[in-house]
Amino acid sequence: MFKVKKKNDHPKRQDGETTYWLSYSDMMAGLLLCFVLIIALTTLHSQMKFDLKEEQLAGKEKELVVQASELDEQKKVVATQKEELEEQQAKLASQRELLLTQESKLNSQEETLNEQSRLLAELQEIMNTQQAKLDRIIGVRSELIEELKKEFSGSNLNIKVDEKTGAITMDSSILFEYNKSELKDSGKDFLAEFLPRYANILLDDKYREYVSSISIEGHTDTKGNYLFNLDLSLKRAYSVAAYCLGDNSTILSGDQLSEMRELVSTDGKSYTDPVYNEDGTENSEASRRVEFLFTLKDEDMIREMIEILNEQENATSAAEIISAGPTVPAETEASGPSDGPG
Repeated sequence: MFKVKKKNDHPKRQDGETTYWLSYSDMMAGLLLCFVLIIALTTLHSQMKFDLKEEQLAGKEKELVVQASELDEQKKVVATQKEELEEQQAKLASQRELLLTQESKLNSQEETLNEQSRLLAELQEIMNTQQAKLDRIIGVRSELIEELKKEFSGSNLNIKVDEKTGAITMDSSILFEYNKSELKDSGKDFLAEFLPRYANILLDDKYREYVSSISIEGHTDTKGNYLFNLDLSLKRAYSVAAYCLGDNSTILSGDQLSEMRELVSTDGKSYTDPVYNEDGTENSEASRRVEFLFTLKDEDMIREMIEILNEQENATSAAEIISAGPTVPAETEASGPSDGPG
């Protein structure tokens, strides 16, 4: 029923198939090995690239860390610079405010300087005017004094003209009895001759506008007490004025009388201005006197101006006088009334 194959049935065919499969298997093994090699190489190459990239990435991370650190440092520097900038801005604002304040002060000072310049110019103008007045008054005074000296130097009247002030000094013995205030006849004759000549000069059109006042002053010597001499000196000055300018006076013309009444005033000096000899002793006769003293307009103001300009010199002179002590005799009290001006 069954056919029994024989051992060596188709031997050639079997060997060929075996050889084929062996070649195919070798080929597939070779291919597989190639694939494995390729995959291994690819994996190795990828791993190498990965490792390189990883190293590069690590290097980049380090660079980033360094850059981050540098950036932090730069941020700190920027923050510091910002703070310094803000401080500088604050200082600039403060300096600007200070400059504005100083500018305001400078503007104010400039206004003050301008005002002072204006005032200085006005003051200079006033000083020039005052200098002109001073020159005019000095000239007028000098001319007046020269005219008075010329008028009375050749007369028989015992009259002294002060070369600096123009004061007319009269010996009281001609006018009054010793210790009296009533005019003597000789005194009346003296005044009747003196006053018209004096008035003609001071009331002349050349000088009248400059004369502001005429003072009749009585002076005494230092004998007796102050109040007695004050009363006596004042009464003597008044007696002279009353005789010369009274309602019954005929010494002056009507116009001259009216003008002199407007100018004349009387004053008693007691013994406050005695006359001294060269040796420092009092000249009692010369101290007992009556003076006619004129004052020019603006003279007081100009005198004050001169005193201010010479303040330092005057202060030095005053200090020397004070340090030297009094050079006039002290007041002596007399028992009972004694002669003042004489």
